This record gives sequence, C-alpha cells and structure tokens, in this order.
Amino acid sequence: MDKPNVILIHTDQHRQECLGVYGNKDIKTPNIDAIAADGVLYSSHFCCFPVCTPSRYSLLTGMYASAHRGQNNNCTLPQGLPTFAKELRNAGYRTAAVGKMHFTPTYLDAGFDFLKLAEQDGMGRFDDDYHKYLREFFLLDEIDLYDQRSEYRKNAPAEYFESFGAGKSDLPCEHHSTTYITRSAIEQIGKFRDEGGNLLMVGYIKPHHPFDPPEPYSEMYDPESLALLDGYTESLDDADWKRGGHYFDSRNLTENKLRKVMSQYYGAITHVDDGVGMIIGKLKQKGIYENSLVIFTSDHGEYLGFRHLLLKGNYMYDPLVKIPLIIKYPKSWNKTGLDDSLSSNIDIAKTILSVCGANIPGSMQAFDLTKEPRREVAVCESAHINGEYMARTKEHKLLVSDSFKSCRFFDLANDPLEQTNVAGEAKYKDAEAGLKELLIEEMMMRQNKSAYRNPDEPLSGGQTREKAESGREEMIAYMRQKSTVKPKYD
Repeated sequence: MDKPNVILIHTDQHRQECLGVYGNKDIKTPNIDAIAADGVLYSSHFCCFPVCTPSRYSLLTGMYASAHRGQNNNCTLPQGLPTFAKELRNAGYRTAAVGKMHFTPTYLDAGFDFLKLAEQDGMGRFDDDYHKYLREFFLLDEIDLYDQRSEYRKNAPAEYFESFGAGKSDLPCEHHSTTYITRSAIEQIGKFRDEGGNLLMVGYIKPHHPFDPPEPYSEMYDPESLALLDGYTESLDDADWKRGGHYFDSRNLTENKLRKVMSQYYGAITHVDDGVGMIIGKLKQKGIYENSLVIFTSDHGEYLGFRHLLLKGNYMYDPLVKIPLIIKYPKSWNKTGLDDSLSSNIDIAKTILSVCGANIPGSMQAFDLTKEPRREVAVCESAHINGEYMARTKEHKLLVSDSFKSCRFFDLANDPLEQTNVAGEAKYKDAEAGLKELLIEEMMMRQNKSAYRNPDEPLSGGQTREKAESGREEMIAYMRQKSTVKPKYD
C-alpha cells in the first residue's frame, strides 16, 4: 500500500471557538469545517506552551519545552533531538514546509528538506522568502512591521494603538502573506510523488495580530452584528492587570473596539479558510485526498475579550491554551466523529508517526491519539517571570506561578469561564493537592531553566549560512527606507 501523505496546516493565535465547526455561528469557515466532517474533531485539545516558537518545537518533537529547551521566540531546537519530520525523512518521505516556522536560525534543519518561509519577527523577517518577494514588487507590510518590531512600534501611529491593531491590510490580497502561503502550499502539492510518502507543513501567520486582513476579508464582517464570545467581562480584573503581558492596554478596550477587532480577526480566519479550501481542492484534483492524513491545528489561542483581555501573555485561561484540532485520517483508518478526551499538541507528532508506520522516538512525551490509554491531564508551561504551569482535567484547573508562591484553582464543572479562584478552599483541597503533586513529579523537577540558542545549528536542504542570510542587511535597510514609520533603537 502507498505511504500516506501528511498535510499539517498550522495557524497562529487561533482560539478554538473561532471556527464554525466548534459552534461559532458568526464566522464563515466552510472548508475547515468540511475537513472535520470527513475526520475527527477534538474538542478538548490544548497547546503545551502559549508562545509561538516553543509551541512549534513541541509540536515537532512531541516534547515539552522544559525538555527540548526552546522556551522563547529566539531559541533553537538542539540538532540531536528527533522530530516527526526527521523520522519521516528517515523513512523515505519527501519533506517540505512553507509559511511561518519561527526558527532560530531562520532555515534551521528540523527535518524539512525544503523550506519556503514567510516570517513575522526575529531575523526571519529579514531572511525569509516572503519579504524578498514583497521587495520585488516594491511593497512592504508596514502595519505588520510596526506591530512586530519593537524599534518601529515605538513610533507607531496613535490610530494603531487606539484600534488595538485592527484594520485593513496595507497590502492587496494577491500579495498578502495568507495568499502567498496558500500559493506556496499548492505549488508543493503539485510536486508530490504519486506513490505517496509526502509531508507538507503549512504555517499560516494569521490570525495572529496585527488584525489586518486584506480586502475583501476586511469588510466581510459587520462588527455590530457579532456576538461577543463567552467569558467577556466589562472590565479588567486587578489580578489580571498586575500579571502583566499587556501588548495593548486592554483597560481601554470597549465593546465597540472589541467588535472591530473581532471583525478583522474573523476576516483573517476566513481568508485562511479559503486557502485551506484551495489546498484540499489540489489534493482532490491529484486524487490523493483519501490517502492523506490532514491535520488542522494552531500554536496557541487568543483571549479576544475573555476577562477583558486581548492577545496572549497573561494567565493560561482556556481561550489562550485551548486550540482547534481536526484530523482527517486516511480512508483505510475509518475514523470520524467527535473526540472529547483531553489531548495536547505534543500528541500530534506521535500520532503522525503511528499513522505512517514510522519509528517513534523514546524521547516523545506524548500520547498516540489513535490508541488507548489517553491522557487524563493536559499540562501547559509558560516562561512568564519565573515560570508558570497549568494542569487541567475535565473538572478542575490549576495554575501555578513562581514555584507555588502563587496558585489559582478553578472548578470547571461549576465555573467553566474561570471567573472565581477557589485556591485554598477546603472543598477542593484534595483535587488541588493532586494536581500540584503531578506538576512537581512530571514537570518542575526536570525543568531546565536555560533556553538553548545556537544560530550556528545546521540548516535545511544543505543551505549554507552565507546563502540563507545573504541580503539581511539590505533588507533591513529597505524596510527602514520604505516605511513611513521610522525605527527608534534606544
């Protein structure tokens, strides 16, 4: 039998409720919803680190960040660690990735023989294929530049802060990153081997902030008609404000401003959905959809007004850590329906290798979603201040900060929107102690505090460092010259 193809579609900062198939009645996502109709919808799925790069490294390795040491957006995945892409490559797969990967170095060899990148922050913005493409057309994604680069953000226009980064893209749709990534993915599928054994990871930048879809997506949703999502509160809790991590001052977030953000966030998702439809259409055109393992997920979620918060960086409430997971298995597996058991993004690597019949490294701290038993607790880490951890069951949730100096505990059965902290109450003594013990045994005792960073690690596809980083200084100079907002480096 032909080896199954693997297509992993990965969005950024995508709250689980923001898909039609998860019950959102306002958003239009028919193509992603259709994948769920052909496959399995996982309703209790969580990321394991709510930051871009650590989450991606965990997805690739099936390991927690405390084990792979990638704990921030400028870190490196150690070359000796196995990834599902490396294992599939060893098994004879053709491996490729397009879009946002957020690696250091930019073209790090994580197991993909071919990379065509579209990045946002870090050196990737100056090294990647997408920004070289934009330069060919004398274009600049200026809103994204001053949203993502701190030296430009210091001089960003007042309107950007007042709107919380919500508005129409300064790029036409044909040159927007979402369109570019979709086009790159379709090109790669066109090169798939007919006999199977192809891996393609598609990393969309959106719906990550800034919330700036191009026309017509920027005008697709009427802000006044959108229903606020569950968990919205009219003001910001003092504890959440003191926790920090506020990219924007959400104390100034009004309902009208939030609805505008939602309209652009939804527009960005529908733009991605249209791209997903084209990708699936290409698989069907080639006659390989049925023999393909198609996965849709994200790196972390988005508060989108939950407890009056926006973006990420605060406590690991569910809208930040609960993310979409849809898996369309090869037809021979005959797996469809709803799966409400707990799962984590580290489980995806092991599941891919299991479906493909490839070697599963012993380093993976993951569960195979095609087998029993399944996990009873979802665990998430964060590098906030001195470290933060989440342990979550179906009924309870523990958040631990700064080596147990600060704990929050929620009775999800009676308080699913996490409005009341019941830590320390006698009624929950045993449940709270049990989750604390699990964290001590499973996570905190083996926490490696030092993030690993090595920009000299080997690159993918036999690239040389000179080639991969050629033109970096020229690109920095081009953006500085092209942007109406000038950088401030102090």
